[in-house]
Amino acid sequence: MKSKIGFGGGCHWCTEAVFQFIEGVSKVEQGWISSVGDEEAYSEAVLLEVDTEQVSMESLVAIHLHTHSSTSDHPMRTKYRSAIYYFSESQKGQLEDILAQQQNDFEKKIITRVLPFGQFKINKEKYRDYYQKNKTNSFCNSYIHPKLRTLLARFSKNVGASLREELSDKKEKSL
Repeated sequence: MKSKIGFGGGCHWCTEAVFQFIEGVSKVEQGWISSVGDEEAYSEAVLLEVDTEQVSMESLVAIHLHTHSSTSDHPMRTKYRSAIYYFSESQKGQLEDILAQQQNDFEKKIITRVLPFGQFKINKEKYRDYYQKNKTNSFCNSYIHPKLRTLLARFSKNVGASLREELSDKKEKSL
């Protein structure tokens, strides 16, 4: 079953790269998402189209929480709101339940919030698919590669062979 969901938490380049390697995610759009009320300011995020028969919402939420600072309420949270954006009331309830269950995996309190999707602004073309276009730059080496290693180590059943090859090639080149 096809579904939409939004995730924000850290740099949208990092979040985009993580979800591009997940089997069952058919589309990743990188940009900014707004919610409503106090959260209507845009914040860096990704908008996903997923096949929930291939990847569960539980897996998507867990991946999101473990690949950004989901327990850190740092000063950059306006730009990098830690959130999961829903598109229906039933999705909201499901996501709130999953988030509550995921708390058991963390020592600190998860600050990620479940918020209604407001609007989306896609990033400029030159910044989309950032990792795919810039795999060897220092930003990717410092920030994206560690997230991809976490993804592979912790969620290997959800990633395709392309991530294994990607990280294997990266390791061989650094020898």
